[in-house]
Amino acid sequence: MTSNHRDVDKDTSLHVMDGIQRSHDGLRRTKRRKFVKKQTDFSLDTIYEKLIQGSRIDLAKAITLIESLNAEDQQNAQQLLKKALSHTGNSVRIGVSGVPGSGKSTFIETFGHMLCELGFKVAVLAIDPSSSVTGGSVLGDKTRMEQLSSHPNAFIRPSPTSGTLGGVHRKTRETMLLCEAAAYDIILIETVGVGQSETAVRNMVDFFILLALTGAGDDLQGMKKGIMEITDLIIVHKADGENLRLAKRTVRKYKQILHFLKPATPGWEATSLAVSSYQKTGHAEVWELVQSFKDKMIASDYWEERRQSQTKNWFHDMIHDRLIEDFFSNQSKSEQVNVLETNILKGKVTITEAIDQLFNPK
Repeated sequence: MTSNHRDVDKDTSLHVMDGIQRSHDGLRRTKRRKFVKKQTDFSLDTIYEKLIQGSRIDLAKAITLIESLNAEDQQNAQQLLKKALSHTGNSVRIGVSGVPGSGKSTFIETFGHMLCELGFKVAVLAIDPSSSVTGGSVLGDKTRMEQLSSHPNAFIRPSPTSGTLGGVHRKTRETMLLCEAAAYDIILIETVGVGQSETAVRNMVDFFILLALTGAGDDLQGMKKGIMEITDLIIVHKADGENLRLAKRTVRKYKQILHFLKPATPGWEATSLAVSSYQKTGHAEVWELVQSFKDKMIASDYWEERRQSQTKNWFHDMIHDRLIEDFFSNQSKSEQVNVLETNILKGKVTITEAIDQLFNPK
């Protein structure tokens, strides 16, 4: 057999047909250019000026600085925040929580869109559960609020919990202040809705809303006394269709219970409403309640008193976090902790004794 495959008998399966002739496509040849990432000028003053003018792009840039773990970014973030403080404090801060599946994101989108249509600027800080692998958001609430996210008066920022206590990002407070500096009238903070997150959000908002469901066996399932004592309004969500009658009955039950509980806010009796985001009913009544709440709290001076108290608590929380961070960053203390952990597991020392050795070495 010849070495040239083209000489193979055309009747055999080894025959290879000739290819097409190459021809020019008529286009001019251009020299391939190497991609070079464009360097952008970073200016805190520029971000600040555009931020207070309401630029959503620069608000996002500012929040990225706040959330960054880079030391230089953190320093720039604090400088920016300090300049913006004089423009903060003019919004209504509303926390939204509830049992899983209660439709928090759906309610926020419908409620927020209604407020935007009324002419208000609405910022949504959606606290998402963190991925244990990447640390990023799992639910991605921004993708689930398509209608609201496309509204020019709305700004949505999902934030991963990043393992912080209660599912509330430790930078959420600073992010909230930046949104206020950008002239947003209403800040909605959505929590993960798992236990301790409600208390954490309660300590940073003016008005706290809790979403509940009906038809889950026990009407009051998942609504413990401790959670109900920190709420200003319980919304029985998905009150539509065949569930409407049951929702109204559940509302009456909640009103009876709340009447006998100590109010979360002095001078305000918490209540309950039936709301349907599917039929878009009840949201106007929720906003009327929030406005009534604000008027009463301002008249009694409790509005500013609560905010000052929340700022003090924020300061103390930061002290607590910093002490823990400094403690575990100390190499000698970290090694001592490892030794004591081993001794505790081997039964050589009790936990209380280990703590004494750690903080009161002889």
